[in-house]
Amino acid sequence: MPSSQATSKISAGTISASLALALLLVPAAFAADAKDKDLKEISDQQAYCRYVTEQAAAQKYLLLVPDAVAGITQPNTGLPMQLVWGLSGSLSNVRKAGLTMDAARKNCDLYSATTSAQQDVQYALPSLEKHALQHRLELIQQASENLDALVSTTRKMLEAQNMTRPMAFTLQTTKIKLDADRADTQSKIVGLYTPALSERPLKDLVAEKQNREANVQKALDKLNRQNDWDVALSVGAHQQISPLIDTRGAYGEVTVSYNLASHNINKHLDRAAEAYDDWKKVQEGDVIRNADVLKQQVADGISVQDSRLKALQVQLKEIESNLQLVTSAETSAALDFRNQLTTAQLLLEIEIGDANFRLGLLKEFLGKNF
Repeated sequence: MPSSQATSKISAGTISASLALALLLVPAAFAADAKDKDLKEISDQQAYCRYVTEQAAAQKYLLLVPDAVAGITQPNTGLPMQLVWGLSGSLSNVRKAGLTMDAARKNCDLYSATTSAQQDVQYALPSLEKHALQHRLELIQQASENLDALVSTTRKMLEAQNMTRPMAFTLQTTKIKLDADRADTQSKIVGLYTPALSERPLKDLVAEKQNREANVQKALDKLNRQNDWDVALSVGAHQQISPLIDTRGAYGEVTVSYNLASHNINKHLDRAAEAYDDWKKVQEGDVIRNADVLKQQVADGISVQDSRLKALQVQLKEIESNLQLVTSAETSAALDFRNQLTTAQLLLEIEIGDANFRLGLLKEFLGKNF
């Protein structure tokens, strides 16, 4: 077999390896379109893994199965033109076939870890907000029940003519405020979408994503390094065609190649893996960076709720001090003032309970996840 054909085969192997890398690095946004399944029955992770695995399987067979070759050649030794046919394969391609499937599996694992961590980061604050709003509804309900008891007492005093109707109007306006607060809180809850989140700490999910990312880089690095050497094998038969006489015979060829730049190539591949890891830590939109942002947001939220709680507690103390002055109120003016203080106390208790709950929720989340 002429050397020119062997060279052409090696170039084809290089192209196949490049195609394998391109397929493995397809962005996660191009998830598999499951034509034979209802998409509602499979998860995003399963669909993407199926897509990557099928692409890698196709590439594996392209690399693993020998090529059938046929052609006409004119030997450079002055012999007559010959027809040649046979099989051609590459040991390097056989090795790449296994590495391609391994890289695909690790790419699938990475996608699963990334999407899990990404979902927890994305919906962490909305989930906390939903819990806080649901607790606020409970506080509003409790305040409404206390207000209803106060309204009942006031009505009896109106019937006894110990209080005027304008004085009772304060309770009515407070009832309106509570109803409006309840409706607003319910609307906010309805507007929040919060999928089921992982029970695992976020720091563990991020660490797992980093480990699997490193595994993918190692797998791709091995696949790249496989281009450093190759052993191409060709076997078949040849037949003289000019003039056409029975000169059929077998041929075999072994071509060994080694890339002289492999040392420098591998050195840069190692540096590229390190640079990739550094890039992912600061990339805007990546899970690691978003987790750091979330941690800072939660810490800032704790500071805000702590300041809010302290300010509300100061106001509550002032109201409680004034309530002590009218504990045994007998005049209508004193009764009216006591009602105003009581309704203000009810509203403040909602805000204090809300701030307390949010503060505890944020501290618990920060301690568990970071």
